[in-house]
Amino acid sequence: MTPRVALDRGLGELALALPAGAREQLLEYLALLGKWNRTYNLTAIRAPLSMVSHHLLDSLAVLPHLPLTSARATLADAGSGAGLPGIPLAVARPDWSVWLAEASQKKAAFLRQAVIELGLSNVEVYEGRVESWRPAERFAVVISRAFAELAEFIAACRHLVQPGGFLAAMKGVRPKNAMGCQVVELTVPLLNAERHLMLCHA
Repeated sequence: MTPRVALDRGLGELALALPAGAREQLLEYLALLGKWNRTYNLTAIRAPLSMVSHHLLDSLAVLPHLPLTSARATLADAGSGAGLPGIPLAVARPDWSVWLAEASQKKAAFLRQAVIELGLSNVEVYEGRVESWRPAERFAVVISRAFAELAEFIAACRHLVQPGGFLAAMKGVRPKNAMGCQVVELTVPLLNAERHLMLCHA
């Protein structure tokens, strides 16, 4: 199976409609990730097919569950790393305003290059620790799949969320302590592993 076939199959299983050109952008992003991975250690997963399931489909599986309804929705990806889940979400929803926050200089450099090469006019990059970030406007949703502990994520990012907004933590196995958050069980195509999304009122 080629990455394109895997992506098409996965999007079909997720029943996700993407804008014109989005599939090509997602595959271009994977190619860029593969190229930079040879120099910088951006992600541990390097096989193209595994990158489709573990990176693209894993990121996109949260889309139907994010409480973002307005066309001008704002989302921040805290500890974005190689741009996950922020870049796939920004590609899928070009009407959203997406910020990628990353403390690592090398990873932030990759994110800025990816934004340019993919032509993502709806994406900005913040280089620095989320704890010290004071954006001009707070976000409707702050998402992350990089924080190890749910409590740590909430403590570090609560100040970035606007009133009535949400913190969204992507997890593997269901955390024992949900901290009062809504737990959404996810099914990621081509990925035989537990996935959960924790939605927490800020």
